[in-house]
Amino acid sequence: MAATTTEFNLCSRISHFKCGTGKRSDLLSSSPNLIRFCPKSRTNFSVKGLNISMTLTERNEYGIAVSETMKGPLELGNSNYPSGLQSSDYMLEETQIFSSARRKTKIVCTIGPSTHTREMIWKLAEAGMNIARLNMSHGDHASHQKTIDLVKEYNSQSKNVIAIMLDTKGPEVRSGDLPQPILLKEGQKFNFTIKRGVSSDDTVSVNYDDFVNDVEAGDILLVDGGMMSLAVRSKTMDVVRCEVIDGGELKSRRHLNVRGKSANLPSITEKDWEDIKFGVDNKVDFYAVSFVKDAKVVHELKNYLKSCGSDIHVTVKIESADSIPNLHSIISASDGAMVARGDLGAELPIEEVPLLQEEIIRRCRSMGKPVIVATNMLESMIDHPTPTRAEVSDIAIAVREGADAIMLSGETAHGKYPLKAVKVMHTVALRTESTLSNNITPLGPSTAFQSHVMSAMFAFHATTMANTLGTDIIVFTRTGSMAVLLSHYRPSTTIFAFTNEERVKQRLALYHGVLPIHMQFSDDAEETFSCAINLLLSQDLLKGGERITLVRTGTQPIWRRESTHHIQVRKVQG
Repeated sequence: MAATTTEFNLCSRISHFKCGTGKRSDLLSSSPNLIRFCPKSRTNFSVKGLNISMTLTERNEYGIAVSETMKGPLELGNSNYPSGLQSSDYMLEETQIFSSARRKTKIVCTIGPSTHTREMIWKLAEAGMNIARLNMSHGDHASHQKTIDLVKEYNSQSKNVIAIMLDTKGPEVRSGDLPQPILLKEGQKFNFTIKRGVSSDDTVSVNYDDFVNDVEAGDILLVDGGMMSLAVRSKTMDVVRCEVIDGGELKSRRHLNVRGKSANLPSITEKDWEDIKFGVDNKVDFYAVSFVKDAKVVHELKNYLKSCGSDIHVTVKIESADSIPNLHSIISASDGAMVARGDLGAELPIEEVPLLQEEIIRRCRSMGKPVIVATNMLESMIDHPTPTRAEVSDIAIAVREGADAIMLSGETAHGKYPLKAVKVMHTVALRTESTLSNNITPLGPSTAFQSHVMSAMFAFHATTMANTLGTDIIVFTRTGSMAVLLSHYRPSTTIFAFTNEERVKQRLALYHGVLPIHMQFSDDAEETFSCAINLLLSQDLLKGGERITLVRTGTQPIWRRESTHHIQVRKVQG
């Protein structure tokens, strides 16, 4: 199965190295800058003191091996191709490139009253959902348990992979319960009190005892992220007196922000710790931690998870004014970030939000962390079957900026058209990606992976090869690290990440361009390769005649010496 017609073998500092012919050649130099000789020609590749040789072997129609060696220093930030690989429209003579449209940007769907049934979760998954989000601000553990069980049932029956993200409520300041909505009009006097249970035409309770201490006369209070606004005129020991600037209908438990300020509350509340334990017990895949202000919070949570023996990844939500000065340390401590634009736009001037979105995405990508863009992406589709043109552009911008995932909140939680919203997001992302896939050379090797510099370098050049030849990538991984590295360099084709670890498969569902597949590895490499290709063929993910780029490298060697790394290009036999 899957006869090899083209093979790239890249070998690091070992006493022998394997060339495209399958033979071994001795090293003919013992100098610090090692020189390796292939049977047909000599090459010297230098990467920070490491020499690499690379030979492309192609069998012609008579079965005779014809080799071409890539020459020149292989330095970080530079690529050297054999003469035939310089052009973006280069194709190997016998190669037929099959283009199959697979969306690379992932979709996060919030599960709620509109979508919490078995039927709807199945339909969301088939429409394009990659991650199911549990919003712990709503519902109880029993309702979220039902969602978790349904997602796990779906995963056990489907070739698709749906990860589970638990989103903590965080230290939200909310108004109290109201028997009926209150209509606020411009110029009207209205009060907020820290006394519990107050509900009248001109006064309502808040759930935060220090609310009075946090606000000052002249502050602007925003309700529901700015849907209504009030100016603080004065305050007493337990009441904040305001004047309505922008009116509207005030309903129960509405979110309150003070523009330019963050509440002096712990990022993880008692309720959050209960919800986090619930997530540990149910082995969710990700936490989205609300209102993270500094890296200390992330370390605290990770230490707790370590004590529980849990491997759940921590995604920080960037949504408070206090988080912006600490952005680098927060993202460094985390496993990923979410641009939570609702509260971010409430606490900071709204014109700063698109600039911060671009900056957070850039930082995450440079640091090798997945990033999600969230809030209001298709807000109008909560009530309407079609999006605004501005919403479509918003999705396209997030995709073009390089987000790993884009998120739906109320659109799928309680909206009237959840399936249509997912389909719109899928279609717009896919169309936008099609305009980005012509870049042959990826971003240069990143400094984000200093501890895995060899693996990062190979991921970079595997991406370059796959982009040039138009091939999908197959990688076998126990930890997921190599699939993550490949995702970082954003190949224009799909990364089929085979892993024998179920938890790794689930986590990889978030990463851009990665299609994770669970499969047990055998002791024989070729047998495992054959099984993987057969599986892809059976699911119509590959077609006979296509070429694939096969990567064997990473932090934990599989079927190779620890000091060797391989990139092969193979032709799939149907």
